[in-house]
Amino acid sequence: MSISSEFLEASRLSNPSPGYAYVPYSSLESIIEQSKESYYISLRRTQGTIRSAEPDWNPWIEFFLRALHRQKTRLEKKMERERIILADMPELSVTLLELAREHGRITVAEATRITDASRHAIKDHLKALVDQGHLVLHGAGRGAWYGLS
Repeated sequence: MSISSEFLEASRLSNPSPGYAYVPYSSLESIIEQSKESYYISLRRTQGTIRSAEPDWNPWIEFFLRALHRQKTRLEKKMERERIILADMPELSVTLLELAREHGRITVAEATRITDASRHAIKDHLKALVDQGHLVLHGAGRGAWYGLS
């Protein structure tokens, strides 16, 4: 099983409710942007042979595969950092963070309904997540909601 499929499976198991699972994001575009010179060299080499009897796709394919490898490495590092952060959190805090990621935002009432935890416990964990910089509180009172920082 690959790293990404392991992460998706773990995410699915830890978050059985329907919706979107949170997956760390890494842009292939940003990786290509960082190696623009190699991108254009490989592209020109391939384009130079495209109309020949035997086009040479190797420069472009090799560049693309190197870029994918860098992206995979970047995602593995992100996932490892996230595992370290989540490993030190109480289970309810991890659940609240996952709910905020899945839904884009979470309120105390929604969290209480979904987790069956007490309102007081939810508020304590949300406050700790705000203090740690994982969530941001928007508004006050009944209209307050928490989103990812």
